[in-house]
Amino acid sequence: MVRKILFIGGSPCSGKSTVAERLSQEYGAHYFKVDDLLGELIKVSADRGCPVCASISAMSPDEIWLREPQIQCDEEFFIYDELSEAVFERLCGISADFIVTEGAAFTPRIMAKRGITNYIAIVPTPDFQVSRYREREWVKFVLEGCSDKQRAFDNWMKRDILFAEQVKAECEELGFPCIVNDGTRSRDEIFRIVQEFFQLR
Repeated sequence: MVRKILFIGGSPCSGKSTVAERLSQEYGAHYFKVDDLLGELIKVSADRGCPVCASISAMSPDEIWLREPQIQCDEEFFIYDELSEAVFERLCGISADFIVTEGAAFTPRIMAKRGITNYIAIVPTPDFQVSRYREREWVKFVLEGCSDKQRAFDNWMKRDILFAEQVKAECEELGFPCIVNDGTRSRDEIFRIVQEFFQLR
């Protein structure tokens, strides 16, 4: 049997996980969520000498979140570049024949570099993104230790807005499909778009 892997990338709080989880459930695929292993993957990459992963691992919460959002956004892309080897090693180690995987780590440029075409991105509009982040209980734990939590949160939101804009621009440049989720389409509608792209209907 030929191994099948469906890749869903994009920006945080866009609906990637919701779609990926439903695909895995409905089609009996193994679900691999990169974000669940992000800290571990960054450490592995830092131990291998990747400079940006090593740098972020040594930073305090203030050093991470109180910097300019554009600097944080650029750094995010560098981090994903550095840990891509570790991500794909994990994928190769999964024995399942059918895998649905998702994460912001699957940037359009990384996909293009690896010759992967079975890829779609989902990004949120700024308002949709912020509204979803405000619903997440774990946000306060991410910002724990910051001296100015409101400024840190604002920077985080600006970083991810910039990240979404760049992902969308890269998708347009490289010919990958990109769904912009502004909250007006139902989860079922977005699921069907992804389902049809992967030719699962």
